[in-house]
Amino acid sequence: MAETFFMPETSSVLAEILEPQYNGSIGRAAAWADAYAHTSEGRFSYQWHWIDTHDHAPEYCNLDYKNDCAKGGCVVSAIANQTGILRECIDRVKSSSWSGGTNLTCSYALKWVSHFLGDIHQPLHANARAIGGNTYRVTFGGASTQLHAVWDAYIPYFAANVSHPFSNQSIDPFFTGLVSRIRKDGFYEAPYMWLACSDPSTPEVCAESWAKESNKWDCDYVWSRVRNDTDLGTNGYATGAVPIVELQISKAALRLGTWLNNLVVGEKNAHEEQEIIEL
Repeated sequence: MAETFFMPETSSVLAEILEPQYNGSIGRAAAWADAYAHTSEGRFSYQWHWIDTHDHAPEYCNLDYKNDCAKGGCVVSAIANQTGILRECIDRVKSSSWSGGTNLTCSYALKWVSHFLGDIHQPLHANARAIGGNTYRVTFGGASTQLHAVWDAYIPYFAANVSHPFSNQSIDPFFTGLVSRIRKDGFYEAPYMWLACSDPSTPEVCAESWAKESNKWDCDYVWSRVRNDTDLGTNGYATGAVPIVELQISKAALRLGTWLNNLVVGEKNAHEEQEIIEL
């Protein structure tokens, strides 16, 4: 989805940063971060995928980056740090210093930024209760699972009416439909408002604001409506969650596309080029 919002220069520059096996696609590369975090080499990055709040959902939700980000990092600090690295990498590509995905530090930075902008929009990546829902057992569609997986996978599959993981080789019609809704202003929130914070020179500020939005959903729906004595796939919980999931996925995609455009071509140029494309 994010790639559909890329400026041409963004696509060409990022293709020089990724390793060749990804064919220039952040969509093909973004899942790498999860697998890497579960290796001995990448174990240090495991905690970068979330931020553990010191609140009490659903009675009270509050995210404070300075207090909640663990010593080894969190999703907010990871976005900020890797955005800084990526900015330098983009400058080097544009100055023709190197190309072809030969610098793993740079490729990793792009893959982390792409992945973490997805993670930070999933409400349970911005909440500490039951370890982000990972230890809260529930039933969905007759299957025993945990609440985190419900928001990671089961509800998106429910919304898209599929029973299997999405391919990372092409964009699914479900996501194409969301892109169309973004372009047609088809959400109750105007998409331009999602970009109120989209300046990569202030990555901590922006990432914290996105995390706070996600955290708010933990009180407004995720934990306030959940029950573990009934099937979440049939009791109305999933149906009520679909608009939230569609909104959060769409925000993540537009913000990621815009974030990377702004890194490559600059915020002003990206905005002007996008206006020309829309016209």
